[in-house]
Amino acid sequence: MNAELQTPAMSQTHNGLIKAVPGLPASDYYDPARYELELAKIWYRNWIYVARTSELTSPRDFKTVEIGSQRLILLRDESGELRAFHNTCRHRGAALCTDTSGRLASSHLICPYHSWSYSLKGELLRTSSKTLPEGFDRKDWSLYSVALREWNGFVFVNLAVDPPPFEAGFDAPLSRLDNWPMRDLVIAHSFTKTMNCNWKVFWENYNECLHCPTVHPSLCQLVPIFSRALMDEQDDPQWQAHAASDDPKYQDPRYKGGLRNGAVTWSRDGQSTAEHFPKLTPEDRKLGHVYVTALPTMFVAAHVDYVRVVRLRPLGPEQTELCVEFFVAPETLKNPQFDLSAIVEFTSVVMLEDAAVAELNQRGLRALPHERGVLMPEEWALLNFHRWVATEMARA
Repeated sequence: MNAELQTPAMSQTHNGLIKAVPGLPASDYYDPARYELELAKIWYRNWIYVARTSELTSPRDFKTVEIGSQRLILLRDESGELRAFHNTCRHRGAALCTDTSGRLASSHLICPYHSWSYSLKGELLRTSSKTLPEGFDRKDWSLYSVALREWNGFVFVNLAVDPPPFEAGFDAPLSRLDNWPMRDLVIAHSFTKTMNCNWKVFWENYNECLHCPTVHPSLCQLVPIFSRALMDEQDDPQWQAHAASDDPKYQDPRYKGGLRNGAVTWSRDGQSTAEHFPKLTPEDRKLGHVYVTALPTMFVAAHVDYVRVVRLRPLGPEQTELCVEFFVAPETLKNPQFDLSAIVEFTSVVMLEDAAVAELNQRGLRALPHERGVLMPEEWALLNFHRWVATEMARA
């Protein structure tokens, strides 16, 4: 990690930088060689969200996914266990599945090129050769397996030979979302957008609110502290004085955070169109949004009546896929009074505003004199993100 990222820069009294910190080199956001290195050291070593368990409900159900240049097969074997393999025949490397999803016709995976056949546990069952070479043992030629983990109905994979602990990839204890019935939720709506920006640009935007007053007018009305270009009460250099003040002004959401007075969720009018999740605490309801992030792949935004999941997938040095999923309780989706548009329209506008400024950011990065930017006091979380990237890249 370079010295600039190691140097202590945080204030001792509030969440903020006390010195200007150089940003990452501009070329890190568009250089093809750097992109390939980040795939290898970050995307192929961390846990990546790739599916919901509800997409593969029965034995022989399958789905193919791509992470960078890596193509994988997710499937349920005959016993109902979820498994993941590289979509590669061990004979000469042909792709085993060409469809994106479906149900296998039999309990075997058969290579469409030379008909090598595998069990759904990945074992090589037979080849198409008339005889086997001397010393050839089918047990040595099973499919390349991939580490898989289910969590709250989400399916994650990890391409590393020795994956890190699953829980270590999250910025909060996994129990933080226990008050939401995550596993039972169903997708009410989703949309996907290809953003013309590097994946890090999106995460940088996610980690600061200096852009909020200019870019997110409707969000700033719903979450008043965002209109002050702050994400949290303790981002304010004067927060301690405000916290001790008897002035009602400083009890307002503009200073304390949370939703505006009278609002309960992220929606068109700040009101719910569904029953609130029953196990939420008063603090959960007061906050109005609880975030849990798993770099580099996704974040969860849990509200009182629905959950939003945003996931990223790198498509190239300057291109990233953004997928936004809206989850609700099954009974909510069946309720004819549920107004899905109230939440989808509001949050989709916010996400598309973020995508637009991420692309704006990317377009200016290739200026010949622009070697790197600078982090300002409110962008302390970006420094943490840059340190995370540097740590991942430095791993052997």
